[in-house]
Amino acid sequence: MSRQKHPPTTAVALHYDGDKAPTVTAKGSGAVAEQIIALAKEHGIPLQENAALTALLSRLDLGTEIPAELYLAVAEVIAFAYLLSGKRPEN
Repeated sequence: MSRQKHPPTTAVALHYDGDKAPTVTAKGSGAVAEQIIALAKEHGIPLQENAALTALLSRLDLGTEIPAELYLAVAEVIAFAYLLSGKRPEN
């Protein structure tokens, strides 16, 4: 029996400029989540699946900086994205 991979039902997009805390720039479930994921892929933005972190981030309002309690978890996601894209932070 093969195991089918189901697309995430919720997606959250973050923006990080290297200066302030990352902010939530898009979020949604179902078809909206699929659109967020498709746009990220189309623009070469790395994706990472983390259901627990997504659930927490999806509770934040758009444009909201992530709370300090999530800094470490989000820093790991950002480091992963840098690694995948071959970039290194300036500092």
